[in-house]
Amino acid sequence: MQLPAKDTLPAPLNTELQGLDALDSVGGVSERPLNVFIGHNLGHRVFTLSIPFMEFYEMSDVANHPDAGRVAQRRLDTSHAQKLAIYMLKGLVSAAKLKRISQGKDVPAVFDAILHEMGSQPYFSLQPIVCSIRGVAPGGSDIGGKRLVSDGETAAFKIYLAQKHVLWVIDGQHRREAANAVVLFLKHVRGVGKYPAKTPVLFPRKGADVSDEEALVWEEVYSTMRSYATITVEVHLGLSVDQERQLFHDLNQLGKRVDRSLALEFDSSNPVTHFIKEEIVASGLVQVTDKDPKNWSDDKGTLALKDLVAVNAIAFLNKGNVAGATPAIVEPRQETVLRMWEVISDADGFGEEKAKEKTILAQPVVLKAIAKLVYDFKFNRRRPENGDEQFDKLLEGLRDVDFSHANPVWRFYELSERERISEGIAELIHYLPEDDGANRDPGSYQDGLMRFGAKHNDIFPLIGDMIRWQIGLDNRHN
Repeated sequence: MQLPAKDTLPAPLNTELQGLDALDSVGGVSERPLNVFIGHNLGHRVFTLSIPFMEFYEMSDVANHPDAGRVAQRRLDTSHAQKLAIYMLKGLVSAAKLKRISQGKDVPAVFDAILHEMGSQPYFSLQPIVCSIRGVAPGGSDIGGKRLVSDGETAAFKIYLAQKHVLWVIDGQHRREAANAVVLFLKHVRGVGKYPAKTPVLFPRKGADVSDEEALVWEEVYSTMRSYATITVEVHLGLSVDQERQLFHDLNQLGKRVDRSLALEFDSSNPVTHFIKEEIVASGLVQVTDKDPKNWSDDKGTLALKDLVAVNAIAFLNKGNVAGATPAIVEPRQETVLRMWEVISDADGFGEEKAKEKTILAQPVVLKAIAKLVYDFKFNRRRPENGDEQFDKLLEGLRDVDFSHANPVWRFYELSERERISEGIAELIHYLPEDDGANRDPGSYQDGLMRFGAKHNDIFPLIGDMIRWQIGLDNRHN
C-alpha cells in the first residue's frame, strides 16, 4: 500500500506472498511502524511525529561529511552540542519529576536538589527537529501506511518505514548529538556509579560518587528518556539535496535573533542573571534598561541589562559571559558581589539623571575594572595571600576614589610627563603595564568628559591599575 496522493482512505494492505526482491525493493521485512500526523507545510506533505530520545538517534543521521558527496549540513559544533545536552539532561530530570507527579507518587527532595545544582528554571522544552527521508517519491507517495480512525474520524496515520528510510537531519543536528551525549552520560552513571570526569561532562560534580538517592533519580531519568519524554520531528519527504540545502538555509537564516537584553531579561535559568534580577535590580541598587541612550544628556541613570550581566560575569567567573555558571559556583560568591554593588550604588552621581555626565562609574568598562579586582582578590585561584585584606581595602577605598571626569588619572596616557608631574600622578606609571605594543588608548577627554573606548578587554585592566594606585592596593605587576 502506498500513501494516497491526497490522503484519501487507503486500500487494504496487500497480504499476498511476494518475492524477496520485491520485498527488498520496498525496504525489506523489518519495517518500523510509526504513528504520525500528516500536514502540508506550505503545500508540501510532511509527517509530524514524536519519538523517544534514544529511538530518534538510532533512526537518524546527519549529512555533514564531505566524503558522503551529498552534504546538506554544517560541521558539528561539539561545544554547542554539550550545552544543549546539559539543558536536555535538566529537562529530563524535570520530566521524571513530572512523571512521578502524574502517577500520584511522592517526589523525593533529591529531584529538586539535582535540578538546583544544575540550574533549575520554570519550564523546559525542545523545538521540533526537521528531517528529510531521501530515496522516496516526492511527498512520500510510495511509503506504506494506513489511516487510524476513532469515532468515525481520522485520528492519525500509521506509516511503515524501512531500515533504509533514514531521517536525515536538516535542522537539529546539535540537538541530535546532545541527545546521544545524554544517553552516554546516563549509561555511565548507571553502570559505573560515578559522574563522568571526562566527556560527556554534564553534571557539576564530575568524578564524584553517585549517592543511593541520586541513583534513584538517574534510573527514573533513564526510564523517562526511553518512553515518557519525546522529541517532536517534522519529516519532509523525497527532497533532493538542493532542496535540503535550501530548507537548511531558510530555517537558520530567516529567523530574527532575539535582542541580547531581552533574552537576558526572559532567561531565569542562569544563576548569575537570577542573582541580578533578585538581588541587584529588585533591591533598587541598579536600574536597568533595554538600551543605553546614545546621547549622554538623555541618560536616566540606568544600565543596559547586557552590560550589567557582563560586569557580573567578570565578578563571578572572570569571563565575558555567564555561560557555564552553576549554582555551586555562584551562590557562595553572591554576598561578596552584592557588597561590591552596594558600594558602587552609593557613589556620587551613580544611578542619577545624566549619570554618565556626572561620573565615569556609569560607564560599563569602569564597572568591569572593579569587578575584575573583586574577582582577583576573592575568587582567583592565584589570588594573593592577603586577598581578603585587599578586598576589604578595595571596598573601603572605592568610597574615596574621585570618579569624576575631571580626575587627571583617567587621562594619564593623554598627558605629557611634565603634566603628569604637575598633576601629581607621575608615580602611576609604575602601576601600569610596560609599553609592549598593546593598546594603550583607553579613551579621550573632550569638553570636560572622559569617554572610554569600545575595546573593553584592553581598557578595563588599565582602569583597574589606576584604581589600585589611588587606593594604595598591591601592584599587580610586582
